[in-house]
Amino acid sequence: RDFCLSRGLGDVYKRQERGIRCLERFGERLTDIDSVDVRAVGTNTLRKAKNAARFLERAEAALGHPIDIISGHEEARIIYLGVAHSVADDSGRRLVIDIGGGSTEFIIGERFETRRVQSVHMGCVSHTLRFFPDGKLRREAFREATTAARVEIETFEREFRRTGWVSAVGSSGTVTSIAAILHENGWDHEGITRAGLRQLREFLISAGRMSKLSPPGMSPERAHVLPAGLAILQRAFKSLKICLLYTSD
Repeated sequence: RDFCLSRGLGDVYKRQERGIRCLERFGERLTDIDSVDVRAVGTNTLRKAKNAARFLERAEAALGHPIDIISGHEEARIIYLGVAHSVADDSGRRLVIDIGGGSTEFIIGERFETRRVQSVHMGCVSHTLRFFPDGKLRREAFREATTAARVEIETFEREFRRTGWVSAVGSSGTVTSIAAILHENGWDHEGITRAGLRQLREFLISAGRMSKLSPPGMSPERAHVLPAGLAILQRAFKSLKICLLYTSD
């Protein structure tokens, strides 16, 4: 609904058509794979969209497989498994944060088992539409965006901090983009830190507008949602008292 209001129905239609064409290409690559080895899922966008049923009918035809719309908790569980298979199988709990377009997942787990799972209704796209709709990077907009993130995280931060973790990992495109920018500019080296996030925030505010963003390490397709993702991540660091965040592809 927000996207329709801000960009127009025509643009929404074009994006849906691009999505269908993308699924058709995936379908071609899945032709020789047994259907029992394929699972396709829809996440926050399809959980919220009023036209999800109509879109799913076309999407399943394009992909050649059924698509399940999963809950935020199931999305978080799957994200955690992906991270757990990509990092060292060490003992000790880990915190995983994944900032998506419309939701953010927080998971505490150990090895391949989750202990605490939380999915909240904020993401880099929805936060962009809400706090940076005109492309201006004002300090007040960052303050409002981080405050909104604090309200969401407050619902579970005490429980998570009581459970505790040994290491923290970020797994989204937003997090890996931020890590790349910090590394390329010499603001962080071994991972993401609070100091590095502060430097990036000041850099964005000094740029003034999203259209002027071009720091080393930033991909053009991520530029317009990066400020909102940064605001969410900064609040997560403060609320959950994170000192260092590693990344996972």
